[in-house]
Amino acid sequence: MRVLTPLLATATAPGAVGTLATVWILTRLDGKVIGFTDHDRPLTLQGVTCAPQTGLSPGAARAELGPRPGEAQMQGLLDAEAVTEADIAAGLYDRASLAAWRVDWTAPQASALILWRGKIAALERTGSGYVAHVAGPLGALGLVTGRTYQRRCDAVLGDARCRVDLTQPAYQGATCDKGWTTCRDRFANLINFQGFPDIPGDDFLAVYAADSPANTGGSRRT
Repeated sequence: MRVLTPLLATATAPGAVGTLATVWILTRLDGKVIGFTDHDRPLTLQGVTCAPQTGLSPGAARAELGPRPGEAQMQGLLDAEAVTEADIAAGLYDRASLAAWRVDWTAPQASALILWRGKIAALERTGSGYVAHVAGPLGALGLVTGRTYQRRCDAVLGDARCRVDLTQPAYQGATCDKGWTTCRDRFANLINFQGFPDIPGDDFLAVYAADSPANTGGSRRT
């Protein structure tokens, strides 16, 4: 149960003059902190100046008891001084922390009530704006960590694990199907192949011995 601060209790009492505002504080993994508010003037909370009229608004939200993380959506407009298209493309908002507060705009710091906290699970472009999908604190329990052992390579062509130099003329516009033979024949890059072509799949457990000319052993390196 949330306990209202005295100022917020007064602001929400029946017949009170409307002095409520919502404040959002976003903290990126690179340490940059950005504040937003739906008030028409800048508000300062926790040392962060929250910009007004940024187009940020709450969408659907769901909070749940138990192991489910809960989720929320935030909608906003691209802004040269706040959320830019270049920063979104660079992934600077991936897994950024976002907190929503309800405040009395006459005294934000003394009245602040936390509504929810979460992390941005996905940020989607929508025309001139964006939609941030926010997962609650328990959302981290659903993240897959570590590598998956699979036949095909799980590196991205040209990244630090692949190491193929895409600036070379021979590789301009090149694509890769993540296969062992493609890595060998097209890129001569087997030393950096990030797949596991020789590990048997689940179907290997059901294989039984049979006498047939077709049983040559073959190869899984495709």
